[in-house]
Amino acid sequence: MAAFLRDYYIYFVLLGVVVVLSVANLDQFGLFERGNFLNENNIVNILRVSAPLLTLAGAFTLLMVSGYIDLSVGSAMSLAAVVYALLAINGVPFLPAVALTLVLGVGLGAINGVLVVRWRITPVIATLITLSLYKGAALLLVADGVSAIKSGGDLQMPDWFNTYGREAVLLGLPMAFWVAVAVTLVLVVAQNRTLLGKYAAATGGNATAAQLSGIATRKVVFLLYVIVGVCAALAGVARSSFMSLGDPLSGDGMELSAILVVLLGGTAFSGGEGRVMRSFIGALIIMALTVGMLTLVPAYFQTLVVGAALLAAAASNHLISRKEAAA
Repeated sequence: MAAFLRDYYIYFVLLGVVVVLSVANLDQFGLFERGNFLNENNIVNILRVSAPLLTLAGAFTLLMVSGYIDLSVGSAMSLAAVVYALLAINGVPFLPAVALTLVLGVGLGAINGVLVVRWRITPVIATLITLSLYKGAALLLVADGVSAIKSGGDLQMPDWFNTYGREAVLLGLPMAFWVAVAVTLVLVVAQNRTLLGKYAAATGGNATAAQLSGIATRKVVFLLYVIVGVCAALAGVARSSFMSLGDPLSGDGMELSAILVVLLGGTAFSGGEGRVMRSFIGALIIMALTVGMLTLVPAYFQTLVVGAALLAAAASNHLISRKEAAA
């Protein structure tokens, strides 16, 4: 029973959040139709907003399972959003613009990998450096006196620009959400069925033992940083498309959100333990709470409420794990 609760508690937390928000009055500011959280349009809008974090959650989980962290994901996402918008507004078609942005993500992740793996800089310090570098690059790409890359003057965003992140739907749900689901499923398979997942857990559990057993831990960590970079770039595409502009600050705070959803999903901060799918569900919980609370509590209470929910979930997971270990 303890093992079942440990593995599936996150789903019960999501169910509880949905139930509470569904019975609450959510029409204070007209953000929810008829005050009903489970209205179809409301769910679609929440999934649109959630797409960037959902896209990033799985890759960030695997990186933390390996015992490493990336604090630059928000800035990488912002830089990707700006580059994607620049490409689009200058006439580059959709697929080439996305491809070039993902190539940028590969480069950004590789830079982090080099700093951490080859230069052996502590991950927190290395990614704080790139956090500053990537954010500075994003700001430099935006012209003086302009807050973001957007339609204006002689340059206009193409008609397709906000299709991916806002208008396109499949089976009634946003296309960007389905892409996030696809990315997550690929990473679930990678974690459960490939050497990458096994090696990531081994590296995070005991890097020295992993190296002695023949695992190329440095290559594993480098590849995971590249995967995070690609997912951050794809998240930037979703955010830029949703907002219909390239905002150099659009990824601010994403690194904290990524850490929160991964920890909420039960990933050990020290590495060695964690599941991609649980982090995906954790991201849904955070976004549901964030959007739902806009109409329930004052802004200055929202962070406190989210923190309390995270503390309760983390404490429950910890107690379940202790009982299982004692048994």
